[in-house]
Amino acid sequence: MIAVLKKEMFNDRIREILSYVPSAIFPAIIFPAVFLNNSGDFQLDNNPKITAAIIAMFVGIISKNIIATIFSGLASYWFIIFII
Repeated sequence: MIAVLKKEMFNDRIREILSYVPSAIFPAIIFPAVFLNNSGDFQLDNNPKITAAIIAMFVGIISKNIIATIFSGLASYWFIIFII
């Protein structure tokens, strides 16, 4: 909805505030997928998604590359659930 509006309609303060929206929405989407199981219960024990997320986080911090972060998270998750 906001993307349809003209950018000239917003002043600098509103544009600065709206620049934080993706950073606020991303954790709200990712954290339930990592920490909740299929039935919606909070799962910390033997959760391979947490380990894969930590590995992906470190790769993202070091490489500053989104594609490398995604692939490292997927590869480490698949390695954990299929190999270990």
